[in-house]
Amino acid sequence: MSISRRTARSVRILGVASASAALVLGVAGNALACDIGDFSAAAACDDNGKGIITVTDTDASGVEAEVSVYLESNGADERLVGTQKVKGTAKGATVTFSEAWAPKSEYRIHVTAGKLVDEDISPNLTAPAEAACGKPTTAPKPSATPEPSKSPSSSPSATPSATPSASDSTAPAAPGDNSPSAAAGESNLAETGANSNTGMIAGIAGAFVVAGGGAVYFAMRRRNSSKTG
Repeated sequence: MSISRRTARSVRILGVASASAALVLGVAGNALACDIGDFSAAAACDDNGKGIITVTDTDASGVEAEVSVYLESNGADERLVGTQKVKGTAKGATVTFSEAWAPKSEYRIHVTAGKLVDEDISPNLTAPAEAACGKPTTAPKPSATPEPSKSPSSSPSATPSATPSASDSTAPAAPGDNSPSAAAGESNLAETGANSNTGMIAGIAGAFVVAGGGAVYFAMRRRNSSKTG
């Protein structure tokens, strides 16, 4: 009797332990199972300025999934952008679709992963409202600034000479009058007060002296003659 009770108790304990283990394994399995929540999408620009749509899979179980991207228009698929497969990792595995998206464009991303996932990422992806891609997102490396070239030193300008040149120092000659310049001899006479008529005046004066002397001589003879007679 006692043995039967012990056996029954042991069986019950094993049953509870098994149920607990199954529950834990079930929860763990569900936690590792691929889920649509493991996927996310974004519209961006690559390093070359091209538009891209990236889808990231963070499913740690590594289940292979198929990702399809559709451009939406008025609530319906306008065209298929592309389809790619991805195996998720805990850090995230990414697939990239080249797409020249326009601002505020809407995209539907559908994910299929075996029997685990077959639905869209919600909500749909809406591109940024800024202008579409066109310029590289990475800043260009600054070019090396060339060293300024050494300009040839300009030769010092010649200092103007303090001494004026002969042409500058020589005073301009005063304009002469129209009268001819006096000869050298005449200039000497001018210095002593004589002029060009001095010789003629001296001759006339000499003639008067001689004439005066002759007159005196004849006057004296006549006077003597009158006395003797």
